[in-house]
Amino acid sequence: MDERVIDRSGQRASVVGLGTWQLGADWGDVEEKQALAVLEAAAEAGVTFFDTADVYGDGRSEQTIGAFLRGRPELEVLVATKMGRRADQLPENYVLDNFRAWNDRSRRNLGVERIDLVQLHCPPTPVYSSDAVYDALDTLVEEERIAAYGVSVETCAEALTAIARPNVASVQIILNPFRMKPLREVLPAAREAGVGIIARVPLASGLLSGRYTKDTVFAPDDHRTFNRHGEAFDQGETFSGVDYSTGVEAAAKFAALAPEGCTPAQLALRWIIEQPGVTTVIPGARTAEQARANAAAAGLPPLTDGTLDAVRGLYDRRIKDQVESRW
Repeated sequence: MDERVIDRSGQRASVVGLGTWQLGADWGDVEEKQALAVLEAAAEAGVTFFDTADVYGDGRSEQTIGAFLRGRPELEVLVATKMGRRADQLPENYVLDNFRAWNDRSRRNLGVERIDLVQLHCPPTPVYSSDAVYDALDTLVEEERIAAYGVSVETCAEALTAIARPNVASVQIILNPFRMKPLREVLPAAREAGVGIIARVPLASGLLSGRYTKDTVFAPDDHRTFNRHGEAFDQGETFSGVDYSTGVEAAAKFAALAPEGCTPAQLALRWIIEQPGVTTVIPGARTAEQARANAAAAGLPPLTDGTLDAVRGLYDRRIKDQVESRW
């Protein structure tokens, strides 16, 4: 699989990575054997970028990745984790002592001395503008606890604030055919600065797979049930903030745009891969088959201008007004 370089850190990531939120929590239960099979399938398909977080299953996702990689020492995988969501979401909690404690826990979970990439996990907005926060992150690099750092954001404004900081290596942001606002300013700014873009929620929580109907029922412990209106965390993380009924209708039209030999999910991933400035896209997977199908999007032919125009037109007509004013 093709890899792209994060210029500021010199690190490489496969164009399709693996998001591992599903392997921890909030998507229903995934047994460890099943989680390891997902990691194995992704690695065998050429995925060299795993994204996790200390809060996914309260460390379970990190632990599973650590165990898997210890059993496959020949693999060269860039592991990115995130920190900050296990604490109260207050700017005063984002200080060096807490960063060290959070980092210690993640290093234990992953079984490593130094973590490849650590990202602040969608902290309160003022955190992105704090000199002390970036000084603390620089200290973690100097102490060789982490090789590089980045941020995960909810809004384009937060992304642009972080990109302006000289040592931010990456920005993780929601980007998909139902969330196009980052194309306007964030991706061009990141390209200019040499900041990697990690595209998350690429399938709009599964909407863009085309598999769901208005009658689909998700498990009670699935965030698509308990966070549909932002009850538990930012609403934009669930279905990309799109009203579910609207999203299902738009997703059916999106599915009809998929070229022959390409599933709707692969169309969404291929669309993201082709956006200038994207380093990697990190779909999740609950099964090995899903992981392999996601990775296969990297090898599909480029989308035609007609398909790209149709995807844009669908967004402009059905989705744009719901999401662009908020994120």
